[in-house]
Amino acid sequence: MRKGFLIFLSLCFVILLAACNGEQSRNEKTAPTVLAATTAVTETTQPTVAATQKVSSIPETQNTAAEPTPTEAEQEQPQNNYDQPEYEEEQPQEVQSGDLQMTIGGTAVSVAWEDNDAVQSLKELCKDQPLTIYMSMYGGFEQVGSIGTSLPQNDVKTTTSAGDIVLYSGDQMVVFYGSNTWSYTRLGHITGKTQAELTELLSNGSVIITLTI
Repeated sequence: MRKGFLIFLSLCFVILLAACNGEQSRNEKTAPTVLAATTAVTETTQPTVAATQKVSSIPETQNTAAEPTPTEAEQEQPQNNYDQPEYEEEQPQEVQSGDLQMTIGGTAVSVAWEDNDAVQSLKELCKDQPLTIYMSMYGGFEQVGSIGTSLPQNDVKTTTSAGDIVLYSGDQMVVFYGSNTWSYTRLGHITGKTQAELTELLSNGSVIITLTI
């Protein structure tokens, strides 16, 4: 019986020893697997950490939107504490269309016209087109020419002077650079020229007078 007990103990020891050797072998096989898995996990997580560091290195952006620049129309205009004076623009002076203009031999002259029926009739004659009068020297003191039609007469005995313009016999225009006494209807007077200038203009042969509106 004692011998049988010893055999039983021997078997238990063998089984226990075998079990211990198997456990050790299994641990040796498992260790590389665990080590490799641990290494892989470590290598896998390292890029993640690097990415985290990279993200952390990006500067923070401002969440506040940039304010738009106001346009010139939106900018506040300064307010004056006084009223601005108002100025009226100076209007250009216009030449009146009813003025009767005269040229003698192409030289424009200024004339102070009479306000009578004869002058009004002259203006009517010039309304649509210029009136041309061919003048001739007479008496050494005047130029005379036919108007081509009769004008209203208001003859008065007159002593003329240089520059006078008169109507003679109802249908003749006379321009003086000297003096004469006769019955005429006054038409006007050339202004702005001396007797010497009028003599130079009228005493050198026939001239052409043009009247326009």
